[in-house]
Amino acid sequence: MVYVGVAGWAIRKEQSELFAAAGSHLQRYASRFNAVEINSSFYKPHKRDTYEKWAASVPDAFRFSVKMPKWLTHEDCLEESGEPLARFVHEASGLGPKLGCILIQLPPGLAYDPRTVETFFTAFRTRYRGAAVCEPRHPTWFTGAADARLEAHRIARVAADPPCGDGGDAPAASARVVYYRLHGSPLIYHSSYDAAYLERLATRMRVFATTPVWCIFDNTARGAAAVNAIDLQRALTV
Repeated sequence: MVYVGVAGWAIRKEQSELFAAAGSHLQRYASRFNAVEINSSFYKPHKRDTYEKWAASVPDAFRFSVKMPKWLTHEDCLEESGEPLARFVHEASGLGPKLGCILIQLPPGLAYDPRTVETFFTAFRTRYRGAAVCEPRHPTWFTGAADARLEAHRIARVAADPPCGDGGDAPAASARVVYYRLHGSPLIYHSSYDAAYLERLATRMRVFATTPVWCIFDNTARGAAAVNAIDLQRALTV
C-alpha cells in the first residue's frame, strides 16, 4: 500500500551500483523501487502495446503512475474531453492492473472554474474509474469548494513540495489515495531533502494505514531523487 519512486526510470551512471546490473533500465529500476511516475506521457503519446511491454517487464507488485498529456491539461486547459482524452486512457490502460494512478498536473496559470472542472472530470470518470490525483498550481484551487468538487469525482489533491497554495503540502480532497510529489526545495528540481525531512514524511505516511500512499521524487536534475527515495524507504522501515 506504500509506493515510493522517482519521476522517470533513467539511471545515472554514478548511481548504477544502486540497481541490479542486468536488464533494461526499467527492469533495473524496478529492482530497487516498487513504483514509478511516467512523465514522458506528458510530452508525447505512447502506443498501448508499449505500455503493455512495460507492464510485462516489472514484478507483479510494481505500479505505474501516468502523467496526463499536456495537450489536455496545459494546451486545451481541460476544455477538451472527447477523443484525445479517450485515446490517452485507452493507451495507458495497456498497463492493466499495474496502472496504479493517473496524475493530472495543471498549469500555474489555470484558475479554478467549477464548470470546466465538472465537465472535464465527468468525462474522465466515464472512461477511467481507477485512482487519480490532481496537482493544481494556481492559488484558487486551494479552497474547500475546489476540494469538494474533486472529491465528488473521487480525485485526490496532490501534496506537493514546494506548495502552490495554502495547505498545498498536505494531501486533500479524497481519502482513496494519497500522493506526495516532491520537486525539491529551495531549488526546484535540484535540491535534495535532508534526513530530518524524510523522517517526518515517513511518519506522516504511516498514518494512512488503509489507504494507498505514493511518494514520487521529481528532484531529478542533479540525481537527488533516487537517493532521497532510497532514504525514504529506509525511514519507512524503522
